Amino acid sequence: MWGRRNRRKPAERRRRLPALDWARVLRSLTSLIVVAAVVGLIIAALDRPIESVAITGRFQRVSPLDVERAVKASVHGAGLVSVSLGTVSAAVERLPWVDTASVERSWPRGLTVRIVEQVPAARWGGGGLINTRGELFTGDARHVPLELPLLSGPQGSEPAVAQRYLAMQGRLAEMGMRVTALRLDARGSWQFDLDNGVTVRLGRNRVDERFETFMTVAAKIVAQRASDIAYVDMRYTNGFAIGWRTGGASHGAKGEGVAHDA
Repeated sequence: MWGRRNRRKPAERRRRLPALDWARVLRSLTSLIVVAAVVGLIIAALDRPIESVAITGRFQRVSPLDVERAVKASVHGAGLVSVSLGTVSAAVERLPWVDTASVERSWPRGLTVRIVEQVPAARWGGGGLINTRGELFTGDARHVPLELPLLSGPQGSEPAVAQRYLAMQGRLAEMGMRVTALRLDARGSWQFDLDNGVTVRLGRNRVDERFETFMTVAAKIVAQRASDIAYVDMRYTNGFAIGWRTGGASHGAKGEGVAHDA
């Protein structure tokens, strides 16, 4: 019989952790506490009450006094360090005619507010104004520049109408024409007026295509004989019709038939 061999397991090596240097730990904690205390004292010393507000920008519609009031109301008693600059700028941007507002700290006890006013590009309805980005920034303006074009449409259509106006006006300016009014009715039909007194009817369907046809063909006729033309109807399948101020109408560019989606 084979005897059992007694094999001894190698002795497990025990890892000993180094002794904790409590003195060093205490010194580190003390240093951290001292640094935190110093930082706290510095912040407390710098976080002084806000005593002045400097307002810069080109002001035509925005009142600097209204801006200062909005700043003071949004500070909520905070000091120069603890004040939320984002909260202050948001409060100022809620003022009528303010497009953007940037706020900076002005040491030792002030804030600097830089204002950019809205630039109106068109009127909307009775008292609304649309900026150069096609956004309705006020619906009840006290001062409405009457020289601006008048846009109108169903509620909620402001962005679509504004964007179409901005796109059209850029093209028409190349022909020496300017839009004075753009209308979108409840049925989705478009028409616009030019500064020469001519009305252009685009209808509901293929609006972009019809506008391109107007620009490439009909606009040349309008530029030459605007005083004789009352309207241009682009709602025909293969062309357009011109309505003369003396009465009657004529067709152009294969414009036989009747107008569609009137």
